[in-house]
Amino acid sequence: MRICIPTETADGKSAKVYGHFGSTPYFTIYDSKQNNFEIIKNSNLHHLHGTCHPMGVLDNKSIDAVVCGGMGTRAVQKLNEGGIKAYRTTEGIVEEIIRNYKNGKLQEITVENSCIQHDCH
Repeated sequence: MRICIPTETADGKSAKVYGHFGSTPYFTIYDSKQNNFEIIKNSNLHHLHGTCHPMGVLDNKSIDAVVCGGMGTRAVQKLNEGGIKAYRTTEGIVEEIIRNYKNGKLQEITVENSCIQHDCH
């Protein structure tokens, strides 16, 4: 399983989760089978509101799930169309978030509850 976590830095398992999926500086991808990390710089970091395309950066990365602070409805729809589920975390570092995901402690983000924490979409 490959889990993508938007992060503030490129510090692997110690990186702090970023508040929003599309405008994150980095994507940290954890591969549970290989027990390693891949870090991708978000080239779409600066974009107009509602026009982010993070999936373009993540194409061909075989992601199964995204865990983040929040994301807009369109991002949830695009992920779900690709068979990827999204989950919400409020804060923490990658290592803690992965543990919470494995223990089933994260809420799934759906079209109905997307981006509820900051009214931006």
